[in-house]
Amino acid sequence: MYIPSHFQIENEEIQYDIIEKNSFATLFSQHNGLPFATHLPLILDKDKKCLYGHFARPNPQWKDIKDQNVLAIFHGPHCYISPSWYETNKAVPTWNYVSVHVYGQVEMIEADELMNTLRDMVLKYEEPNSSYKLDQIDSSFIEGMTKGIVGFKIRIEKIEGKAKLSQNHPIDRQERVIQKLEQSASEDARKIASCMKENLRKKS
Repeated sequence: MYIPSHFQIENEEIQYDIIEKNSFATLFSQHNGLPFATHLPLILDKDKKCLYGHFARPNPQWKDIKDQNVLAIFHGPHCYISPSWYETNKAVPTWNYVSVHVYGQVEMIEADELMNTLRDMVLKYEEPNSSYKLDQIDSSFIEGMTKGIVGFKIRIEKIEGKAKLSQNHPIDRQERVIQKLEQSASEDARKIASCMKENLRKKS
């Protein structure tokens, strides 16, 4: 990923936080000699430095992904930035965003390791007071359903983080942008405003 130095996220914990908050990823690999992508949730295990997920068995991506070096992209908030918000008209539109790229090698998983990742996934996404508990579902039903998926893990070899938050503009201009974004009806725009404020706070 192209990352100018002032947009780079070097702190590993911040990178992990972005992954965990934006865990519905895009996973790229080579399939039959061509780029192939699947959109799917990936669960991070920080201690093992692995990402866990599963494909639907009819998805052909899994058939030749073993031992490939792959790329998983985690998209954080993003929004359009209008030059009309600046103090000058000598400017052009841009886009602010937060993203993390993870590179690593794929290994297939099954049995207990796969079931553990499914439990972790349900626990992550279900509300704490949800009536759905994976361990309470009939085991033969779960066993039948797992035959329709293929589990995998990605051993993380490299992480790149980028937060393009108008850091290349003067502080007063960044503050103008924040003010406009905070007034937006877009949740992503308001999240970018929050990220920009936090970035300014750290530099003050």
